[in-house]
Amino acid sequence: MSSPTTTTRPRRVAGRAVRLGAAAALAITGALAVPSAAQAAENPYERGPAPTVSVLEASRGPFATAPQSVSSLSVTGFGGGVIYYPTDTSQGTFGAIAISPGYTAAWSSISWLGPRIASHGFVVIGIETNSRLDQPDSRGRQLLAALDYLVQRSSVRTRIDGTRLAVAGHSMGGGGSLEAAVSRPSLQAAVPLAPWNLDKTWSDVRVPTLIIGGESDSVARVASHSEPFYNTIPASAEKAYLELNGASHFFPQTVNTPTARQMVAWLKRFVDNDTRYEQFLCPGPSGLAIEEYRNTCPSA
Repeated sequence: MSSPTTTTRPRRVAGRAVRLGAAAALAITGALAVPSAAQAAENPYERGPAPTVSVLEASRGPFATAPQSVSSLSVTGFGGGVIYYPTDTSQGTFGAIAISPGYTAAWSSISWLGPRIASHGFVVIGIETNSRLDQPDSRGRQLLAALDYLVQRSSVRTRIDGTRLAVAGHSMGGGGSLEAAVSRPSLQAAVPLAPWNLDKTWSDVRVPTLIIGGESDSVARVASHSEPFYNTIPASAEKAYLELNGASHFFPQTVNTPTARQMVAWLKRFVDNDTRYEQFLCPGPSGLAIEEYRNTCPSA
């Protein structure tokens, strides 16, 4: 494990990106790493071509996908939703991720994430919650119920590797993804987006966790949510914190390229164990859209 590194505002650390505005795209440093045939053979979970910035920033990845609705009447433990899955059956099974919307919100509020992530080689279930007023602990249980449904009962279960699962969510759903990570440490990754939770201490998280917050979030302020959540997760779990310049609490509710790119890179690195994506985590993103980035830099 390498020691934690931090990319911060230029007024704190010289030589980092200049903070000018939220609209510009991310810039990536570091050369593209191309694995040898021996390295590729060592990882049976690699899916898709070698990654590039343009691939990660595109509206769709290399895999064609299809959606499938899940009725609340056919499941237990969560409120149904939509599954997005790669249609390619030639590359073996895929990892899977369950994603929860925020407080009072439906899956449709962040549904762009479903096909975007699935198109990089994942099965994604975007859930509807049992109640739009559910709190984080309930949303955590629902995320895990959705993963169990995917692996055990869904029509796409044969496409999924049940040992490579992850969770994510927005706001209350982001807080729920932390709860799920604590409840099920066998998860391979968690990605809370603008997470909200009354619990500020997450020293019991053992799952590689990427937290993405918005600098101008007035609902789940980063100073009282995302930052203390990140700070209390042990470095041994692998963690990263991305703060988007000028972003509000609702940044996941519209297409957000920095969010999608970092989510995909994190999931590929930890769910697929694909070290080709480590270049996008270490030293990580910089540029006009980034207010701050910190991480523990995973080891290849």
